[in-house]
Amino acid sequence: MNTARNPVLGRLGAYPLHGLAEARAQAEAAGVEMIDFGLGEPAEDTPAFVRQALVAALHASPVASYPAADGLPELREAIAGWAGRRFGVTLDAATEIVPTLGSKEAVFHLANVLVDREGNRRAVAVTTPGYPVYARGAAYAGADVVELPLDPETGELPGDDALDALPWDRLALLWINTPNNPTATTITIEAMEELARRCREHGVVLASDEAYSDLWLAGPPPISALQLSDRTNVLVLNTLSKRSSMPGYHSGFLAGDPDLIATIKHYRPSVGVAPQTFVQHASVAAWSDDEHVSQARDRYAAKFAVVGPALERVGLDPAGGRATFFLWQRVPGGDDVALARTWLRSGLVVTPGSFFGTGGAGHVRVALVPTLAACERAAAVLDRLAV
Repeated sequence: MNTARNPVLGRLGAYPLHGLAEARAQAEAAGVEMIDFGLGEPAEDTPAFVRQALVAALHASPVASYPAADGLPELREAIAGWAGRRFGVTLDAATEIVPTLGSKEAVFHLANVLVDREGNRRAVAVTTPGYPVYARGAAYAGADVVELPLDPETGELPGDDALDALPWDRLALLWINTPNNPTATTITIEAMEELARRCREHGVVLASDEAYSDLWLAGPPPISALQLSDRTNVLVLNTLSKRSSMPGYHSGFLAGDPDLIATIKHYRPSVGVAPQTFVQHASVAAWSDDEHVSQARDRYAAKFAVVGPALERVGLDPAGGRATFFLWQRVPGGDDVALARTWLRSGLVVTPGSFFGTGGAGHVRVALVPTLAACERAAAVLDRLAV
């Protein structure tokens, strides 16, 4: 190969969640029907009223113009309305919100906006185990990735000693994910206040990925960094992919510190990632309605009632929390990859915890995204494996 390549491609390798693709392909070639608890992609129908809003928007605009980088005003107002209902906060739709093409692209691009590769602020802190894109986006931005290990048993944030040890003078960005993927744990508002205080003190941006904030199976509703007493240096990401079963719509937002939002608005026209206008109109409908989300939580609870006990019967121990639609399970003997390969041969797809980085080994993540009927079939498979 004579042409140049970004060396980060080679250093990072394939996206971790694709790590069992070959083993899955072999099982499917042998005629095994797969029930996929691996990827966190909802398999529920997108609500009919959302689809209808998208179709109406298509018919209303026969000329498909480029979308504005800062999004439709009515979408920003709908997001502000949801934040007010859900968290009791007031957001200025003009200065504190920008729609995004889902949350993954915003996660990936944020380090590119904030990291100073020519100065000292060239490090990004990520919790681990965690969503791989925080670290991968930082690496592509030329940043040094610093890991902040979560408690291996509970998935909770570490104590003050671990936070004190972070290279605060080199950090540009610190990532938090609540509710957490993969551990399903949440953070308290008191802990979030302390993280935000530290970030303000050291001139670091605190980014809180809250893609699962409307999905929880037990306990109080998860909090948001939008509820902080001071949102200086704070950004929150959210998306309709999980909340409203709209993964293919790629519709989310960034919200928080107006100075940071202004910087992001300055950056985004260069990368062309504004959601399509007809998707934004559908998103207005989704953010404006809460009943369909309540119904989604009920469906995930019904799936948990079927799958959770079956996982315990097969010998897995529940770990982590009860938010998101993920079950974080401790593997007997600790070989998470071997268990995932074994289950593939029986048609069950789960994600090894080691795919989520340091601290994930010895666990598997089970995403309750198949239909309830599929979950019931999976429980029967698990019971056969338990014998």
